[in-house]
Amino acid sequence: MPNNKNNNYSFNKVEKVIIPAAGLGTRFLPLSKVIPKELFPLVNKPVISYVAKEAVDSNIEEIIFVLNEKKKAILDYFIKNAELENILKKNGNKELLNLLEESQEPFLKIKINSVQQDIPLGDGDAVLKAEKKIEDENFGVMFSDDVFKSKIPVLSQLINIFKTSQRPVIGLKKVEKEKLQHYGVVEAEPIAKKIYKIKKVIEKPKEKAPSDLAIVGRYVFSPEIFYYLKNTKPNEKGEIKIADALSLMIQDGKIIYGYEFEGEWIECGKISDWLISNLYLSLMDEKFGPMLKDFIKKLKI
Repeated sequence: MPNNKNNNYSFNKVEKVIIPAAGLGTRFLPLSKVIPKELFPLVNKPVISYVAKEAVDSNIEEIIFVLNEKKKAILDYFIKNAELENILKKNGNKELLNLLEESQEPFLKIKINSVQQDIPLGDGDAVLKAEKKIEDENFGVMFSDDVFKSKIPVLSQLINIFKTSQRPVIGLKKVEKEKLQHYGVVEAEPIAKKIYKIKKVIEKPKEKAPSDLAIVGRYVFSPEIFYYLKNTKPNEKGEIKIADALSLMIQDGKIIYGYEFEGEWIECGKISDWLISNLYLSLMDEKFGPMLKDFIKKLKI
């Protein structure tokens, strides 16, 4: 059982998030050999910027990226580039300078931090790497290849449920039966509108899935999760998985809630998803959409 120290926390605030981004990105080879998949563009911004902006819009005060040595470029996106700004000023290019400043502005008011995960040993291991940065505070986990279109940020929706329920919360979304084998899927009991009590977590079910509710890349935890991650046995690949730690919690009688969030899931987990998502968001973009739609109309394909 977790020690008493980890039980003396308040559920009333969530001010930090962990964003695991140290994976090898093998689904995106050969591109990911030289470019971190988190920096692939969605319209005119990298995927990771959408995730970080969701954190900012959810009133998060500190983002902790879990990176490896080859992915330090991710941090560069969120840091002011004085040299580039000076060149743009010297050249009198106000339009590009304004575009650069506009992209940086949301992240100037929060703390950007990072820890290192040299060998990718699972999402649970990535979260553990950030434990010292979290200390005894509640926190969110945001997967870097899941983007959402929603009126209220998805992370913010989960935080609201977390504060009310005083329990860990998992983001859920219904997906087609033929796709369930690619996701973590829950067996769950509905207890309120779009709120479920999680009874079982199955990672990528090979046989019949227990429901059509897939786990999306958003979680809100108290520091208690660290105890269970430390006591989770590595899987056959040597990885520590969040899903397995959640199963341990359920076996221990802990209550975990799932929330079927309001919003559209824009997946970027594999190259086919990213291509579709990039095209979709580009077509929806106020600036680029009309031009692209006009171009598509002219294509003879």
